[in-house]
Amino acid sequence: MSGDVQEETRTERTAVVSHGPAYLFGRPLGEILIESFGLPREKLEEALTAQAEKGGRLGEVLVGLKAITEEQVTRALGAQLDLEYLGSISVDDVDAELVKKVPINFAKQSKFIPLKAEGEFIAVAVADPLDTAVVDHARELLGKEVLAKIARAGTIIDAINSVYDRSINEAEQVVGEMEAEELDVDAAEHELEKDLIDKEDDEAPIIRLVNSLLYRAAKERASDIHIEPGDRELAVRFRIDGVLQNVIKPPKRAQNSILSRVKIMAQLNIAEKRLPQDGRIRIKLAGRDIDIRVSTIPTVHGESIVMRLLDKSATLLDLGEIGMNPSILTSIDDLIRRSHGIMLVTGPTGSGKTTTLYGALTRINTPEVKILTVEDPVEYQLKGINQMPLNPKIGLTFASGLRAFLRQDPDIIMVGEIRDKETAQIAIEASLTGHLVFSTVHTNDSAGAVTRLVEMGVEPFLVSSSLMAVLAQRLVRRVCKECREPYTPTEEEIAKLGMSRDRFRALGGGTVYRAKGCPACNRVGYRGRSGIYELLVLDDDVRQLVLKNVDSGTVKKKAMEKGMLSLLDDGALKVARGETTIAEVLSVTQEDL
Repeated sequence: MSGDVQEETRTERTAVVSHGPAYLFGRPLGEILIESFGLPREKLEEALTAQAEKGGRLGEVLVGLKAITEEQVTRALGAQLDLEYLGSISVDDVDAELVKKVPINFAKQSKFIPLKAEGEFIAVAVADPLDTAVVDHARELLGKEVLAKIARAGTIIDAINSVYDRSINEAEQVVGEMEAEELDVDAAEHELEKDLIDKEDDEAPIIRLVNSLLYRAAKERASDIHIEPGDRELAVRFRIDGVLQNVIKPPKRAQNSILSRVKIMAQLNIAEKRLPQDGRIRIKLAGRDIDIRVSTIPTVHGESIVMRLLDKSATLLDLGEIGMNPSILTSIDDLIRRSHGIMLVTGPTGSGKTTTLYGALTRINTPEVKILTVEDPVEYQLKGINQMPLNPKIGLTFASGLRAFLRQDPDIIMVGEIRDKETAQIAIEASLTGHLVFSTVHTNDSAGAVTRLVEMGVEPFLVSSSLMAVLAQRLVRRVCKECREPYTPTEEEIAKLGMSRDRFRALGGGTVYRAKGCPACNRVGYRGRSGIYELLVLDDDVRQLVLKNVDSGTVKKKAMEKGMLSLLDDGALKVARGETTIAEVLSVTQEDL
C-alpha cells in the first residue's frame, strides 16, 4: 500500500469515529455476524424485534440473548467500520506520557485509552467508536488527531487498571512509610460513593493501606481478605481460588488503626472489642460495585477480621458454564423443569452450591412461574425472583420463612439450607403439595444427603416419595494454560484416580498437565475454578433402598452400578481433558478414596 493510500485510509478511519454514522461504510452489522460468526438468521430477526420494542443497540441485544459473544460483536463492528481489532492491550502497548494527559475518570467512563503515536496520529483504543463525544474529547486532551482502534470494553478497562494502577504495590509502599513515621488515622472520614482507585495520594497512610488492599483483592479475584493479629505481627492474607495466600505484614503498632478503619467503614462499634460483630461495606472498586461482608471476632492477640467480597456487577454463571459434563447437564435440565419434588445440592462450605442453585433458578425463571427464596444471606439479587434474607433475631428462620412461603402461592421455592427436622418436614410437605423445592445440605457425597434427612427424623417413605435427586459437588482449580507443563502420569498416579491406564486413555487422557507458575497466574500454577459433580437420581431401585433405610454406602454402590459417575470419576475426566491436575482432584475427593 502506498503512503498516499495509507494516509487516505487513516483519514477515513478518523472521519468515521470523529463524525459518526454519516461517514459509515460497509455492510450491515447483522449480515457481518451471520457471514463471519455463524449467527442464525432467526436470532437476528428476534434481536431486531426486541430492539424495535425496547430500544438499545443491536449488538447489545444479541449479547443479551446469548446469540453471540461480546468479542464477536466487537470484531464485527471493527469490520464494518474498517477499524483494527485489538484482542488484548498490554502495558507495553501504551505510552505512559500520553496516559498522563487523560484523567482516569474519563478513561474508565468512556472506555477509552491512548496507545502510541503513529505518524501524525495518536492511536487510541475505544469500545464504542460511534460515540463522537469521546473521540472529540480525546483529540482535545491529546492535542492531535486520533487513529481509532476497537477493543472490548473489558479489555480496555483491564488495560486502564493496569496502566493507571497505583494500588498493587501501594500496600507495600505504605507499610514502608509506616515503619518510619507516627501513625494517625481519622477512620470516620471516608467517601464510599467514590471509586477507590480514583482517590488521591495525600490521604492518611492507614486509609491508603486499606483502600489499596481492597482494590488489590478485587483485581486479583480474591473472595476473602483475612486480617489476622499475631503475637508480634499483623498478617493480611487473600483467599484466591479457594486457597489462602500471604499478601503483606503491616507493623504490629498499626493493628488498632487498621482494624478501626475497617470497622468504621462497616459501620461497626469500634469501642466493642470483646464480642463478635458483623457488618457490610458497599463501595466501588475499579468501576465495579462491590458488596463486602465484614466479620470480626476477638482473639488472644486482638480482633481478627474477615471480609468477603461479592461483585454485584458480575454476571451469574449459567449451568453450562460451571464445568458440568453434558450428560449431567441434560439430567439437571430435566429435573429443574418438573412440576414438583425436591432437589438437593450438597458439598462443604465454599463448594459453589449457591452458584449452582442460582444457575438453575435463572434457567427456569420466566413470567409464568413465581419463585421465592429464603437465604442466609442473599448473596446476589436475581431479577424477577422474590428473595428473603434470614433474620434469626426476630424469629425469621429457614423453617418459619418456608412456612410463610406456602401462603404466597409459589411454584418454585429455594431454601438456603436444610439444617433441622422442622425445615426438612416443611420442604417435603411443600414438594408433596405440588411445589418444586431446591435446597442444600452439608454431606460428603450425594448418597449421604439421603441418609442425612432420615437421621434428622424424616420418615424414609417421605424421603423416598419426595426427593428427586441429589447433586454433590466440589470446586477444583483450573491449571493455568499459560504455564501448564505436560507430562505422562505414572501408573501409581492414575491408580489414585481409581482407574487403569487403559480406562484413563479411553476418557481422552494420555498426556496430563501439572501446575508450574507464571505472572499470569500469580505464580501459583492455577487460575480460576471449575466444578466436579456427582448426580444421584432416585429411580425405583434407589427408592426401594431408601424405604429399607439402608446405609449411604449401599445407596451409592447401587447408583454407581446404574451408571452414576462419582466425584472422583468426574475429576478424572477433567484431568484427562487437561482442565486440572491429579493433585488438585485428589485434594478435594479424599473421602472417595
